[in-house]
Amino acid sequence: MMEPDMSAVERLIEAQLGTDATRRLLEVVEIDATIGSGDGEEVTRGEVAMALGACLFDGLLHAVPSGAAYVEDRRAEGGKVCFDHGAIRTILFADGPTGALPAGQLAFSRILEPLGYAVAGLYPLPRLNMTGRAYCHLDHAETVPQYFVSELHVDRFDEDFGTVAARVFGQSRDPLGSAARTLLDTLSATQKAPFAVAAAGLPELLAAFGRHHDIPTLDDYHALRAASPEAAWIATEGNAFNHATDRVADVEALADRQRALGRPIKDRVEVSANGRVRQTAYRADPVIRSFRTDDGQIEQQVPGSFYEFITRDSDPETGRLDLSFDSGNATGIFQMTKVA
Repeated sequence: MMEPDMSAVERLIEAQLGTDATRRLLEVVEIDATIGSGDGEEVTRGEVAMALGACLFDGLLHAVPSGAAYVEDRRAEGGKVCFDHGAIRTILFADGPTGALPAGQLAFSRILEPLGYAVAGLYPLPRLNMTGRAYCHLDHAETVPQYFVSELHVDRFDEDFGTVAARVFGQSRDPLGSAARTLLDTLSATQKAPFAVAAAGLPELLAAFGRHHDIPTLDDYHALRAASPEAAWIATEGNAFNHATDRVADVEALADRQRALGRPIKDRVEVSANGRVRQTAYRADPVIRSFRTDDGQIEQQVPGSFYEFITRDSDPETGRLDLSFDSGNATGIFQMTKVA
């Protein structure tokens, strides 16, 4: 077991990942010590939110070797990652839910809002037939990671695309069970929960960030990909953490260093319209996924998740860190999963 004086956030993480993995994670991810209430028997919504984000970050590193290599570099340098935000993609049909899942981003608003998040910005992505929403934490805006939740609008494509999308995503299952619902209901009512309730509910919250529909057929995958690489990505990866983002002091200098190391960094840095938010990313690491065929199953290489970097300047009007996003930046970053 870890030290008895560890924080509630650290104890929640340990309950999910185990002692050794938690120790390694805490060596490289910044955790705001002011998030906690100081009461070991109850945890605040901010503590649960930070523990969830940290566990998702750990899972992404297991899925993204390029990101894990970068984080190991930071560990070797004695530095830590400032986890700025993660991203999730969802499917939105014109009418009704996505199978048993609530429609589009509602599948995650029902999780994020009880954890203390609220929509801080709406970002149209017309070139992708998508819309993004930024969820920022109400209690700890700068230190608890944000979520960029996007919806793919099926009704903006043609009828054939809609038929395939319904076949692939229309029978999605709902991963939330009674433990998660108890935790979310408790946090909604009081903004805190008993530690045992939080520890029991977190595995089901983590499970929400995955694929909840059946393996697609190879033909359906290619039909989706021809019209929308983003839909094809959701077909294989579901609502998995699409990327995690490190907030750094100088993203341009970092990109130059990563390029010199031969890392798969994006060719250029995306700059927001106001100039205060600058982003770049590694290209998605390839993964092997199964597809159904008439003869059984076949495996193919497809794009997986990736690791991103962001620099945020202060807003001169408020003096606070500019936590906004930018539709142009987001569209550029989405390109990272077009090829593996």
